Amino acid sequence: MLKDERLVQHQPTQYPTSEELSIGKIKFKAFDLGGHRIARRVWKDYYAKVDAVAYLVDAYDKERFAESKKELDALLSDEALVNVPFLILGNKIDIPYAASEDELRYYMGLTGLTTGKGKVNMADTNVRPIEVFMCSIVRKMGYGEGFRWMSQYIK
Repeated sequence: MLKDERLVQHQPTQYPTSEELSIGKIKFKAFDLGGHRIARRVWKDYYAKVDAVAYLVDAYDKERFAESKKELDALLSDEALVNVPFLILGNKIDIPYAASEDELRYYMGLTGLTTGKGKVNMADTNVRPIEVFMCSIVRKMGYGEGFRWMSQYIK
């Protein structure tokens, strides 16, 4: 959906893929590694190629928040990713009763840990940029702001 602008039902990622994405004037080489249990085993194989992480959470599927938090915590605590900025995208806000930004921040254990949606001066702080942005991929809203925020930290 982000790559080709076509609104089609995508199946869950079965195998890692990479694509070049353009959001405005910003170009990213994105790896879609999938989030299912088997796919998570290969995440570490890509750490050396990573300049930033965009972590997509289904904001409507609250029953899986604990599982998602566990995986996010593992990524945030991994030494190989210690200096990597994290963009947390809460997707599916177009669905009624999806989590709010504050609710998602709370359930992901990020309350008080995010750095804000402005620019973090990395020279003055030892803080890794991490922020939550809510989005709807199908309605094409919210993710552009998140990727623009993340792009300012990519070297």
